[in-house]
Parts: sequence; C-alpha cells; structure tokens
Amino acid sequence: MFTLTEVASLNDIQPTYRILKPWWDVFMDYLGLVMLMLSIFAMTMQITKDQVACLPCLEDPDEASGPKPNSIPQQPTHQAATSAATGAPVLTTIPHISKDLPDEAVREIHITHQHTAVVAEKYVNQPQPTGVRTNLDYQQYIFVNQMCYHVALPWYSKYFPYLTLIHTLVLMVSSNFWFKYPKTSSKIEHFVSILGRCFESPWTTKALSETACEDSEENKQRLTSTTSAPKHVSSEGKDESTGVNSSTPMLGVKFSADKPIAEAPSSMTILDKKDGEQAKALFEKVRKFRAHVEDSDFIYKLYVAQTVVKTVKFILILSYTSTFMAKINFRHNCEPDIKQLTGYKKFFCTHNMAFMLNKLLISYMALILIYGMACLYSLFWVFRRPLKEYSFEKVREESSFSDIPDVKNDFAFLLHMVDQYDQLYSKRFGVFLSEVSENKLREISLNHEWTFEKLRQLVTRNSQDQLELHLFMLSGLPNAVFDLTDLEVLKLELIPEVRFSAKVSQMTSLQELHLCHCPAKVEQTGFAFLRDHLRCLHVKFTDVAEIPAWVYMLRSLRELNLIGNLSSENNKMIGLESMRDLRHLKTLCLKSNLSKMPTNITELSPHLIKLVVHNDGTKLLVLNSLKKMTSIIELELHSCELERIPHAIFSLINLQELDLKSNNIRTIEEIISFQHLKRLTCLKLWHNKIISIPSSIGQVRSLESLHLSHNKLESLPPALFTLPKLRHLDVGHNSITVLPPDVGLLQNLQHLAINSNKLEVLPKPLFRCTKLKVLCLGHNALTVLPESVGQLVQLTQLELRGNCLDRLPPLLGNCRLLRKHGLVVEDHLFDALPVEVKESISRETNVSFTSGL
Repeated sequence: MFTLTEVASLNDIQPTYRILKPWWDVFMDYLGLVMLMLSIFAMTMQITKDQVACLPCLEDPDEASGPKPNSIPQQPTHQAATSAATGAPVLTTIPHISKDLPDEAVREIHITHQHTAVVAEKYVNQPQPTGVRTNLDYQQYIFVNQMCYHVALPWYSKYFPYLTLIHTLVLMVSSNFWFKYPKTSSKIEHFVSILGRCFESPWTTKALSETACEDSEENKQRLTSTTSAPKHVSSEGKDESTGVNSSTPMLGVKFSADKPIAEAPSSMTILDKKDGEQAKALFEKVRKFRAHVEDSDFIYKLYVAQTVVKTVKFILILSYTSTFMAKINFRHNCEPDIKQLTGYKKFFCTHNMAFMLNKLLISYMALILIYGMACLYSLFWVFRRPLKEYSFEKVREESSFSDIPDVKNDFAFLLHMVDQYDQLYSKRFGVFLSEVSENKLREISLNHEWTFEKLRQLVTRNSQDQLELHLFMLSGLPNAVFDLTDLEVLKLELIPEVRFSAKVSQMTSLQELHLCHCPAKVEQTGFAFLRDHLRCLHVKFTDVAEIPAWVYMLRSLRELNLIGNLSSENNKMIGLESMRDLRHLKTLCLKSNLSKMPTNITELSPHLIKLVVHNDGTKLLVLNSLKKMTSIIELELHSCELERIPHAIFSLINLQELDLKSNNIRTIEEIISFQHLKRLTCLKLWHNKIISIPSSIGQVRSLESLHLSHNKLESLPPALFTLPKLRHLDVGHNSITVLPPDVGLLQNLQHLAINSNKLEVLPKPLFRCTKLKVLCLGHNALTVLPESVGQLVQLTQLELRGNCLDRLPPLLGNCRLLRKHGLVVEDHLFDALPVEVKESISRETNVSFTSGL
C-alpha cells in the first residue's frame, strides 16, 4: 500500500517553477491534494470496515416453516407450564410403559419423569426468545453476506474510493504535465534559470537605478525649462539664424544631443568584473533563448490542451457522479442463486458504509465543482486575449530602455504566466532584452578595463612618424581614448559599436581615422569637430549601407578611402551618397568590384586630384564619367580587367601619372594619343600581357618614368630611347634578349631595371648614361661585366646576382657612391675583388655612415 506522501509527489514540482503557476493553478493543486486525501481516506475505510449484513426473508410459506431437519425440539406443553407456575404437581402419564415390568423398574421411570417435569418447570419460568428462526449457522451467514456484497450492492458503492483516486491522479498529472513533458520541460527549466539570474543580477539593479536617476534629472530639467521659456525661445531663434539646429536633419542624417545623464556614484557606474562577465553571459543566453523559443508555440498549445482536458474531465466526473449518488443506500434486497445451499431465496441486507460514502461523495462533488469553476476561469483567461504576443510597452515607458522589443509565441506566453506571479520579474527581464542596456554594460566594463595608462602603452609611431593607436576587436570605444590629446592616427578594427561623443573634440591632433568594419555613430558636437579637423579617413565595409552617413559631410576631408562592396544588395547600381559637401577632397580611393564608375564622383571634379580604383578582378566596363574629371593629376586603375587603354583617359588634360597595373592589356597602339597629354610624366603598364611596344612611344616626349615590367616583351624599339626626359625605365621580368645600343642616348636615365630577362651581353653605350644611380641586371645570362662600369660614378645600387659571371671588374671601385649593401652579388664574387677595392667600398660606407650621423 502506498502512502499519502508518495501519491502527493505526483503533484509536486520544483520550487522554482512556482513563478509559472498562476493563482488558479495553485488553487487547483490544493484542491487536488484535498481530493487525494479524501479518496485515500475513503479507500482506507472501505478496506477495513466495509461490509454487508443480510437476513433471509420469510414471506414465502415454504420458507416460513423452515426445513424440518433443523427445527428446534418441541416446547413443553401448556399444562406442564401451568402446573410449574402454580406449584401443583404435574400429573402426566407415561405412555408405552409395559405392565409386565417389575415395580422397581416402574418406580425408576416415575422418578425420571418427575425430574423431567422439574426441568420443564424451570424452563417455563425463564423468559422465552421472540422473532423468526432462520435455522442458518454462522458459516452460512458469512457466505450470504459475501454473495450479497457482490450481487446486491451497486458498483459505484464498491468502487467509489478507487474512482476518486484515479480521477484525482489524472487531474494532478494534467495540471503539471507541461512541466514534465520532455519537449517543454527543458525550455521551461532554461527559462526559469535565466529569469532567476536576471532577477538577481547586480546589473539589473544598477540599470534600473540609473534609469531612476535619469528620470529625476529629467524632471528637474523640465521644471527649469518651463521657468526659462522666453530665454529658450530667443536662443533657439539664434541657432536658426546661424544655421545650426540640433533637431534639423542634415542630408538624411539627424543629429541629436544625448539626454544628460545624472552623475551616478562610483558604485553605480563601476561594475565588478565578475558581475560584468555574468551579465554579458546573460545577455547572450537571453538572445539565444529568445531565438530558440520564439520559433514555436508548443508550450502554449500544451498548456491549453491540458486545461481543456481538465475541463472535460470535470464535466465527465460531475455528470456521471450525480447520477450514481442516489444509488448509495443503506438497505438492499438480495436474491442470490443459493437456495439449494441455504434454503432461502431472498435476503434483506444493510450496508454499514452507505452513510459515510454518501457524505464523502457529496464532499467530493463539491470539490470537483470548485475545481471545475477554476478550470473554466483558466480557459476564459487563455482565450480572452492573445497570449502569444507580449508587449513591454509599460516597461519602456517607466525606464529609459525604449528599445525593448515585443516578443511572441512561447516566449510571450511564459512572460504572461510570470506576470500572474509577479510583474517585477518581466520588468527586470526586459533589461536583458534591450540593446541600449547591453551597450551600457559594455561601455562600463570597457571603460573599467581600458584605462588611460593601458591605452597609452599601445601608442606607437608609424612610418610617417605619427603617433598611432590601433584597437582591434573591442566591444566598443573606450572613453579614455579621447584623453589622448596628442594622438594623430586612430585605427579601429572589428569594433561593433563605435560612438564618438563630444569628448572627441579634445583630440586636437587627430588627423587620420581608420574604420575597419566598425559601424560608427557620432554626436552633434563630436561631428562638428571631425568635420573641421579630420583630414584622412579610411572606411572598410562589407555592404555600402554600412558607410556612416556623416562621412559624406566632412567638408575638411582631404583623403577618402572606401574599401568594400559598393554595389547595393537589390541592384548593381552604386550606393554612394552625394559627395558635393566634400569640398576639399583631393584623393579618392575605391577598392571594390565596380562594373562602372560611380556617377557621384563627378561632383568632385572641380577639386579631385587623385583617383584610385582597385577593382579586385571585376571588369570595369563604363568609364565615361572620367571625361568630366579634367582636374585629375594621378589616376590608378588596378585589376579592372582592361584589355586596352580606355579612351576616356585621353581627355584628362592635366593627367601627370597613369597606373594601369594588373589588367589584361595586350596591345598599346593607343599610346600615340598620350602625346596630347602634355603633362603626363609617369606611365605604368606593368603586370599586363603586352607583347610589343609600338614606335609611337617616341611621340610621348614628356615621359620621365616608364614601367613595363612583368609583361611579355621580347625586344625594345629604338624609339623608346629617344625620350629626352626619361629618367626611370623598368622592363624587368620580360623575355628581352638584347638591349639596343641606343640606350646610350638616354642621358638623363637614373634608374634602369632590366632584371629577370635573357640578356647575354651589355652594350658599351649603356655606360655613357653617367647619371645612372640604380642598375638592375640580376637573373640574366651575363658572362662578363665590362670594365666601363667604372664610368658610372653616381651608381649607388648595382644588382648582379643570378648571372654567369666569373669575376667583377676591379674598376668597380671607381663607383665611389656604391655601398656594400647596394651591391647585390654572390659572396664569392665580392670576395674575389682586390683588397683595395673591397676596402674602398667598405671605407666609403663607413665615411658615408659617419657623415650621415
């Protein structure tokens, strides 16, 4: 037999789950416990004391006479009884006494007969029993009682306690089934765990306390503003006259000063590192739990189903129990088929537990009725309003976290259930759904970790001798950065939340800013400072929409670098905004995958000097917009899959440097058109597939630098060496076999790179180019270096490694500016030089080094 505690455990849940049980569920749990006790009590009474007492009915004449064998002996006669009562001697005759008996025998018989008379007299004097004699023994009564218990009693009288127990257990299981079903219990357990941690988290208390401080400060400011209304109006009109209005949108961007925040005590703004990490983990858990639970409404459906089951169960119990209540009686007529065993056909029986069961049944029906009313109310609450939607509107109004999102499905249902327990839980839980709250937490933790001293240690000097700070993968921008007033270059990479407050105006030396996948926001005061002081900006992004809108309004910007996909997601049009406010922009660098030049850049045509396009292998088809940018001096078109020199370039009359690196240019017959570009001094056609150089190259007489390395050239035309101003010639990494003697005509040549070709002999006129400073001859097939190399007295760098030389000429020592580190040659060739030549090169190096010091 099980105990009450064991059965009650079916209704037991974890204490933490009680926050998900509204008052009606708790009330029904207690009702179920009472019904459980009632059913167990009824079972105990029935098992121990339930029985039936039966007597035979004597209405039948045959049954009234009773069976003769079991009849009681005949009573004394009336005469004997009367004589015994009056004291007179009883005169009776003794029948059947033989006259032949002797006198002594007759006397003996008379004495015995007198004794019998005395006994009969005593029997007559005692009170005689009344009633009907049944002539049944004890065993027969037990048998009859058991037979009539099963035959005469209705089934409900016998099984009522068991039914109540079964019904109660079903109701208990139905009430808490959603807590124990595997697909819902795991989500509920996770939710309750997160909710408890959010409720007890120190960050919740701090966030709500700061909100209270802000509200009180706002109330003070509201009172102050009402008292000084005329003054406010006049200042507002003044702002409008100067064109500065904090509420006026500028090119689709609205700048607004942040709400002033009351000074909070240090205990409020500084969070322990452990508490901060726990709060960050809670934000992440809440985010993942929301994404997991909001996808389905299974918990809601299961709760509705179990409520419907309980309601149907209540109606079923109430309907059939009320019909059987009248059948629980004290008296019953029994007709078992046992006449051959007892001699009786009918019995009259009494049920000793009838009264008790009747009262218990009435109590049980009353409890069931109350339970059913609670079920009906539960159904009314479930279907009265949409429980699959939950709004934090009240929390948003009471706190500064106006971005708390509304939730749906199972997440919303669980929060509705929690509200029935205590609405404070959902209010505290909403803090961890707010991005503003999360950003505040990150800001506090970030500022606590990244102090001014720590940031100062990370400041370095770059190649331009500028103070530079590079911050990588932080949660935000530390406030201590704004205290680095002498910082010149700030690089921010993979920081999800960058915010430039008004304190950025303290960084008076800041001129260059790098934003690498960093969505940046700026306050109005901070924007005014950046607009007037920032000179160079690098923005790296994934989609063009990630470019901050305020970038297009930095009117003092000199250089802008945009690295990323400039095509919008919906179409292939360029998503750049208007650039007309970038009035001082001189350099624009686009590293993207453009199919045509953005039309917006034509707004920069009056003042743009340098345009760089690195297209990362995407074919640039349309370049017509370049024709309008006549002020461009330097143009770079890298990896644009160009097959010929674009004709739009020939309209750039002010062009001085053209770089067409890493394209698919095979022929440069259009090079003759460069003669119209009188200012063109540098032409870079390297890393292409050019096979030959046309003779018309001699018409571009303004060229000073020509880069043709990494092509497929096999020869150089004589016209190339007629360029009078050519100072830099790079034809390395080709297949050139012969260097024409006309190279000696380049009297202004200072840099010649013909390395990684197939040269076997150097022409002697080469050494007439006495202004040569750099001569790259490495990785060819040279066997001899002429002695006339000593005529190159200004030579500072000579590359000979990778040839077939046996020795170096001793006259190499005449190259007085040649240093050892500038001589790129095999070690054994250098060691074979005369001692005085080696010492001369070394001494020259030392003297030069000393003079440099």
